[in-house]
This record gives sequence, C-alpha cells and structure tokens, in this order.
Amino acid sequence: MACLVSGSLAFDTITNFPGRFADQILPDQVHILNVSFLVPTLRREYGGCAGNIAYTLSQLGSTAVVTAALGNDGGGYLERMQRLGIDTRQVLQVQDTYTAQAIIITDADNNQITAFHPGAMMEAHHIGLPERDDIRLAIIGPDGRDAMLRRSADLAAAGIPFVFDPGQGLPMFDGDDLKAFLAQATWVAVNDYEARMLCDRTGLSLEAMSRSHLRGVIVTLGAEGCDVWVQGVCERVPGVAAEQVVDPTGCGDAFRGALLHGLELGWPLVDCVSLGNRLGALKIAQRGGQNHQIDRSVLGLS
Repeated sequence: MACLVSGSLAFDTITNFPGRFADQILPDQVHILNVSFLVPTLRREYGGCAGNIAYTLSQLGSTAVVTAALGNDGGGYLERMQRLGIDTRQVLQVQDTYTAQAIIITDADNNQITAFHPGAMMEAHHIGLPERDDIRLAIIGPDGRDAMLRRSADLAAAGIPFVFDPGQGLPMFDGDDLKAFLAQATWVAVNDYEARMLCDRTGLSLEAMSRSHLRGVIVTLGAEGCDVWVQGVCERVPGVAAEQVVDPTGCGDAFRGALLHGLELGWPLVDCVSLGNRLGALKIAQRGGQNHQIDRSVLGLS
C-alpha cells in the first residue's frame, strides 16, 4: 500500500530573530510598515509540505509517492528523496525556473514571518496521477492553485480517499472552490486560523462539515493538541510536551505524516491524531522540517 503526497517541494531559508516581532511592529504604524530584523543565524533546509510529509512517512515505514514540481536547482533534492525510498517518478523537473523557496523568520516566541516564491510549483498542474494500483490514500497539501484543483478532481474520479490540507494555499480559493474540495475530500486538516477562514468562506461550521460525508475534520492547535470533529461531536486530543522547543518549521507536516500513517493502518482517527501530536513534539526539538529521527520502537510501532 502506498500514500500519494501532493503539494510543494521547496528550499527553506530559516533564520531566527532573537527578539519579539511584537516589540518591533507598532500597531498604529502598520500602514507605513518598514521594519528590519537582524537575524544572526541562517540555514538552508529541504522543505515544502510534500517533502516534509513524505520524509515523516518514510521514517515511519510507509511508502510515499510524491506528486510535485522541482526547478533547475532541485537535482540534489530529488536524489535525497530517492535515497529515502520515496517514489519520485511523479516529480516534474522544470528547467526554466527555480524550485519554490520559503524565507522564514522565527522570533523568540516562535511566531513566524514567511516570504514564499512558488517557482516550479506553478507548473505542478501538468502532473497526473501515477500508474500504480496500490495507492489507497492521499493528501492534497498547499501547491499551485491549478494543481490542487486537478489533483482533487483526479483523486475523486479514481475513488482514492484523501485528506484536504489547504494550508497557506487556502486564500487562493473562494467559497465555491472550497465547497467543491470538501465534497470530494474524505478528511479535512487545518490549523485553528485556517479553520476560521474555511468556515467564513464556505458559510459552514466545523460541526456542519463533520456531519456530512467527511470522516473527520481535524483542527490543530499547536501545543494545546487538536480538535477532532466526527459527525458533529468534537473531541480534544491533548498536546504532547516537547523535550525542547527549537524550531516549529515543519511541525504541522510531521503531524500530517503521522496522521496518514495511522490512517493507512486503519486506526481510529483519534489515535492517528494522537500519534501526530507526538511527532509534532518530536520535530519541534530539531531544526528544519526533515532532520528529526523517528525510533519506531519508542513509538510502539515495531
């Protein structure tokens, strides 16, 4: 059994601001905002939601099939995924543009400001579904607008259940677009901010969404855990305390990789989310989205 992971592949340039954004941004001056943050550290990491999710899936022992686009600077990324055992045959390499780039600044309170250049991601709609007959599950993460629309339609036509995870891509879609995604999806995964935007644009409450054909609506709440909505009932799954808080980049993707792994195994949704919380706490203790090492025996998965 394999899991299709659709979304972005990107290089993350990660910096840390030792102060607090709130101390530098004056609320009554945002109409003439002009701020500069001194960032004494800088790293370049492999990232993008598809790459991060596939990394965690491979660490957990699942087979990940990535559907995404890389630019002319993405050869090393492609080789890395192949070394991890990730199926990259549906990764498109676009030669006249760069791989997507995220520039992330994290402050002392773990707030983040991100600038994102989509690059090759905008060509991902040219990719179709892979010719594999063992794909039983998928996730649609943030990607080019046309790619997300095509992937949703293709997966629905193929009868493959999928998690709709719009993430930072949610603002690209209006209420009708989002209702179409919901109609085709099997689960929805959003953070609390995205949940509010999703409800506002569709005119649907989380309770109403969960009373539809959807098998669950998952709202991540950071350190507080997650709310899991199933058939109108909300259950809070407590968060897991991290040994140390180093870098929140990619925590949501680690969570989603664990969620997919549990769904593959046929676990109850709450158990899948509980594993996701544990993986999020594990990831936040490491820098970057693909440097956490998973001991499956410690997680009780051996």
